[in-house]
Amino acid sequence: MTAIATLGSHCALQVLKGAHDEGLKSILVCERARESLYRRFGFIDELIMVDSFREILEDKTAGQLEAQDAVLVPHGTLIAQMESDEIESIKVPMFGNRNILRWESDRGLKEQMMEAAGLSIPETVKEPSQIDGAVIVKRQGAAGGKGYFIASSPEEYDKKRGELVADGIIGKDEVLYIQRYIRGVLAYLQYFYSPLQKTLEFFGVDSRHESDIDGLARMPAEAQLGSKKIPSFNVIANSPMVLRESLLQKVYEMGDSFVKASSELVAPGMNGPFCIEGVYDENARFTAFEFSARIVAGTNIYMDGSPYSTLLYGEPMSMGRRIAREVRTAKEQEKLDDVLT
Repeated sequence: MTAIATLGSHCALQVLKGAHDEGLKSILVCERARESLYRRFGFIDELIMVDSFREILEDKTAGQLEAQDAVLVPHGTLIAQMESDEIESIKVPMFGNRNILRWESDRGLKEQMMEAAGLSIPETVKEPSQIDGAVIVKRQGAAGGKGYFIASSPEEYDKKRGELVADGIIGKDEVLYIQRYIRGVLAYLQYFYSPLQKTLEFFGVDSRHESDIDGLARMPAEAQLGSKKIPSFNVIANSPMVLRESLLQKVYEMGDSFVKASSELVAPGMNGPFCIEGVYDENARFTAFEFSARIVAGTNIYMDGSPYSTLLYGEPMSMGRRIAREVRTAKEQEKLDDVLT
């Protein structure tokens, strides 16, 4: 029997509950500091205890998973804590296309992918000296918004970067990425592409609550102007959204274009869950500033399914369960090579 495994963080509960609901064994690679949390959930069949998630790179932990015919489901913690070379070297079979995770982690490759997909994206500002209006400055990889900041001039960029370096939030030599700041409604579009059925499913959409930029927005203008602290964009929570139905045609077109571009740039392409992240402006036009080439934490709000997955399935269907069903179906059809790398 194939088992589903993942790291004990991010969206592990959803992934392993989905595995359980599909009749697959669920395995958690769990850091010892988090054991008391995950012992509370009876749908987790086995915990493999480690001192650090990086132990999955070692033969001992990988061997335990391989011995149980486990499939590893990647999520944001894997990308945040490991380099692309390390992720690609993991010996355990991985759900989806592990090679596309490099394109998520590298801002240059990410921009290339979104351009190839024909997505509308913000202008990239190549150098801090070229800042002549509001920009958002981001770190590489899956940082969860921590260390991001807004600047409107080279001087403001230098000041804020220096403060974040002094506070130990970003590294002195860390390479940052600068994008024009786009105003509008933030929306994180959740998709699943099935290589077995060759179909794209729009699974849901969420918004994110970021500390403490959200709190700053609730303060009167004079208090905001008097604040000296650089606000954080660290993601704390997610909320469900429902789009105007007239926007759905474009949502599917963007997803289809992304799947096609990914198949041409990094074979076998974008298999499984992914997210296109961006902003709707006053004319309901979408500008994409990110993509995530794996399950995102925003899907946790839809443990029993979203309004959109409800339209596709006559039963509760989380993204975690959708992953498990794809693995189970591939196993039954002897097509696991089509969904794993």
